[in-house]
Amino acid sequence: MKEKIHPNYNTSLATCQCGETFETGSVKKQLRVELCSKCHPFYTGKQKFAEIGGRVDRFKKKYGLAETK
Repeated sequence: MKEKIHPNYNTSLATCQCGETFETGSVKKQLRVELCSKCHPFYTGKQKFAEIGGRVDRFKKKYGLAETK
C-alpha cells in the first residue's frame, strides 16, 4: 500500500436512534445509525412475516386448481 493516501482507521463510537452506543472501527470519529441489534426487528423477534402469494399461487387460486396453505 502507498503511504499517506489512506485515511486513518480508528475506533469510533456509534450511536443508535434507540439510545444504544457501541464501539466499532471506522474512518469517522462518531457514527449515527438507525438500527442496532437491540432494536432491529429481526434480532428482537418482533419481525412480521407476510404471506404474499406469487403468480403461481394466484393462478391456482383463481382457477381453483389447488388449495393454497
